[in-house]
Amino acid sequence: MLRGETVGLRARHEEDIPVLRAELYNDVVNSSRADSRPWRPVSPTAEDPRFTVDHQDDETVRFSVVELAGGTLLGGATLWGVDSHNRGAHIGLNLLPSARGKGYGTDVVAVLCRYGFVVRGLRRLQIETLADNAAMLRAAERNGFVREGVLRSSAWVLGEFVDEVLLGLLVEEWQPTSK
Repeated sequence: MLRGETVGLRARHEEDIPVLRAELYNDVVNSSRADSRPWRPVSPTAEDPRFTVDHQDDETVRFSVVELAGGTLLGGATLWGVDSHNRGAHIGLNLLPSARGKGYGTDVVAVLCRYGFVVRGLRRLQIETLADNAAMLRAAERNGFVREGVLRSSAWVLGEFVDEVLLGLLVEEWQPTSK
């Protein structure tokens, strides 16, 4: 398990899947805001890589986020679009409603940065988020990410186009936390 100050990132467990599906994916509004693909219903037995325990894909690493104090499942985190040639990747996270607003997102981003830069040897990490996602913008900027631009009207979300903010962090700019 990768450890932060308050959260751990670990492999996905079978018992995580129903919780993540019910509390994250089946929440149409938040799921639509978190994924660039349109929401659609997915049966509990569907073969969907977002809901597998050992998804084998060199370009995507999925974690379950747990609270270190008690092991409570808090959500999911992903390092995706891993490009071994250019040594870059994207960061994504989605916290359960009960875990939002408690500072976990900042810690998750810190742990993903350590994983990307130290474990994977990447040079650049990137985050794209909706312009009104204050929590993700705050978590990214607290970890040293720099706003690099705005992708105007680039995301179709629940009937309207909205702006996305592009943030980047280079390994030489990264200020690792103590763990």
